[in-house]
Amino acid sequence: MNISFVLNGKPTSVDVEPCMLLRDKLSLTGTHVGCDTSQCGACVVHVNDGSAKSCTLPAVAVDGAKVTTVEGLGKPDVLHPMQLAFHENHGLQCGFCTPGMLMSSVEFAKRHPNPTEADVRNWLEGNLCRCTGYQNIVNAVLRGTAAMHAEQGA
Repeated sequence: MNISFVLNGKPTSVDVEPCMLLRDKLSLTGTHVGCDTSQCGACVVHVNDGSAKSCTLPAVAVDGAKVTTVEGLGKPDVLHPMQLAFHENHGLQCGFCTPGMLMSSVEFAKRHPNPTEADVRNWLEGNLCRCTGYQNIVNAVLRGTAAMHAEQGA
């Protein structure tokens, strides 16, 4: 079946099997598959500006949608404010969880303009970090959220 959607800002059409995952068809390897059961959060993408765990999201479910993966978040020469905050606050270690953490954190920041550390921890409890870098991740999300809102106000 043919589906059409906007992927990282670009109109896209692909032929997919009904149970195929989008990642399998488009070779977008930034979206990691960690558990295949929606438990780890490494595969989070945005579908119509909301977070979705793509490891259990059939490609047909995004027909007509706007999909953003970590590849569409920023550019190599101009990082998204959340990406920059993760970099500056050492919010990544091995990097496996980072794409999902970033995507979840961007949605969080849009919904919570003045979060507390507890708010961040509560929101990210569905995202697992194998390296246990949670404190630095929380710090990065707080800084990234502030930067995103400062950028909007500028």
